[in-house]
Amino acid sequence: MAEPRVSSIDGKLAEEFAAPSQVDEVRERMTAFARLHAEAGRCVVLITSGGTKVPLESRTVRFLDNFSSGRRGAQSAEYFLDAGYAVVFLHRHRSLYPYARTFSSINVLDALQFSGGDQDRVVVNPQVLPNIAKVLKKYQEVTASQLLLPVEFSTLSDYLHLLKASAQALSSIGSKAMFYLAAAVSDFYIPACDMPEHKIQSSNGPLQLSLKMVPKILSPLVIDWAPRAFVISFKLETDAAILLEKARQALDTYRHQVVVANVLDSRRGHVVVVTPTSQHEVVLSKEDVDNQVEIEEKIVTNLTAAHKHFIGQQVG
Repeated sequence: MAEPRVSSIDGKLAEEFAAPSQVDEVRERMTAFARLHAEAGRCVVLITSGGTKVPLESRTVRFLDNFSSGRRGAQSAEYFLDAGYAVVFLHRHRSLYPYARTFSSINVLDALQFSGGDQDRVVVNPQVLPNIAKVLKKYQEVTASQLLLPVEFSTLSDYLHLLKASAQALSSIGSKAMFYLAAAVSDFYIPACDMPEHKIQSSNGPLQLSLKMVPKILSPLVIDWAPRAFVISFKLETDAAILLEKARQALDTYRHQVVVANVLDSRRGHVVVVTPTSQHEVVLSKEDVDNQVEIEEKIVTNLTAAHKHFIGQQVG
């Protein structure tokens, strides 16, 4: 199979963003994972989740952070697994994780108790962790079947290099690969060569920062690294009036397949799935809310159908 093409962004990544030490090993693991599942007839989705941080020093004490709990990515991963996909979960360290996210707001010590008078035996309190057996069973089924491959990042540099590695890895399975880019990625950064080595001292007075714009990674992913994959990006705005225009601009600029567009205040109950030729509103009804349906289930249902159609077009 042909090697992925070299992108014009590769030089900037190498020069200005420190690569994580494990990137080559992770690329090999993702390549093997993708081929294993493609040969078994499965599609593979790479989900990015959580926020990136931008260090201000080489020996980092201070940093700028794009906050994201990783809720959408973790929830979506579960629904892709339910739909028969294998999942590479590229997530921020300590962000929400599939299945475990169900109990993220619970203090684990409050959920445990001694069994009778035996203080050497600890059991789960089912009143504190309802449905724990069901969630645990599903998680163990997924892990036993090797359907979930977690990969962690913390910094913007980690994220960019690992996303590139994942794109190169999944390019080997062509149109069976999907990219679901739900991470909250920093727009600004300080090049590694411009960072002070040690902690910035407050005794030096007020701090002034000069930040560069982060290079757009979506374009080389679509054009060079995984040109046959099905790619979904997310567009979040605070002004509903410009949302669809921004989504269409992104499709025109990067030439990928789908933008999931959402407004900050309503993102958990209403999104618009925008393609070059259509737009589809995904909405939770009152009945859905009462039944604790999550909008990610409906988003994934929409996208897996679109991906199936996309694969059929490539084969045809």
